[in-house]
Amino acid sequence: MKFKVVLASVKADITDRVVDAAKEAGATGATIIPARGTGIHEAKTFFGLSLEDQSDIIMFLIEEHVVNTILEAIKTAGEFHKPGTGIAFVLPVEQVTGLESQMERFKEEVRDQYL
Repeated sequence: MKFKVVLASVKADITDRVVDAAKEAGATGATIIPARGTGIHEAKTFFGLSLEDQSDIIMFLIEEHVVNTILEAIKTAGEFHKPGTGIAFVLPVEQVTGLESQMERFKEEVRDQYL
């Protein structure tokens, strides 16, 4: 069984919407990490203090065969076609441990997909 990790950086106020869309598309869960960052547009300031929007990094460990479906769901829910809304990318996973309780379910899904 091959896995990929999808990382999505989104504004904190849309995190739940993105996670829900990914789950509907086949993700089994997510890890959410509070973050902040900078992009092409400078942060707004108020009397010299930076007013950055809070963002989240959402990490999905998913089976390789559903990557495109989940990535598309994240893109749509996060409205990535609008500037400054978010970014998502996929990384390969070499090894996984800790999923033993879910492995039987993963195997059944793969079997069902190819039958």
